[in-house]
Amino acid sequence: MKLVILDRDGVINVDSAQFIKGPDEWKPIPGSLEAIARLNQAGYTVVVATNQSGIGRGLFDMATLNAINTKMHKALAQVGGHIEAIFYCPAAAESESAYRKPAPGMFLDIGERFAMPLEGVPAVGDSLRDLQAAAAAKAQPLLVLTGKGQKTLEAGGLPEGTQVYPDLAAVAAALAA
Repeated sequence: MKLVILDRDGVINVDSAQFIKGPDEWKPIPGSLEAIARLNQAGYTVVVATNQSGIGRGLFDMATLNAINTKMHKALAQVGGHIEAIFYCPAAAESESAYRKPAPGMFLDIGERFAMPLEGVPAVGDSLRDLQAAAAAKAQPLLVLTGKGQKTLEAGGLPEGTQVYPDLAAVAAALAA
């Protein structure tokens, strides 16, 4: 099985400093949905691992997160793509959760769920904590420059071996080649 792990906000959809709090605020980054469809067509199982601290902060509830995810699934289906599973951590930023990135808990769960080691599995994110979680799980960190990605690159301190791409479409082109 070929697996790829994606962060959501800033990788698939436009990010917001005020959080994505409802389906009306969820807007795909141009080309991202088609990139996921391309990954699917190349035989990749696409999984999302996303911190959703807005739940822990009381900014939205599970029904709202489900509605956002439903919108994403429907938009993907319209371009022939799909996400196999969405792993999320609802814990607030100050929590000590083993699942909140940069901790690798979500990644380790993904490895267990799909019964495969994550060594070398591409893991795409736009923030340092995405890349740190990937590296801690022995996945291959890929930074996209969408969302917070440009600021993350400029700040430096990326995990060793991090690969940098302009966006998810460029990642899909490289992986599907």
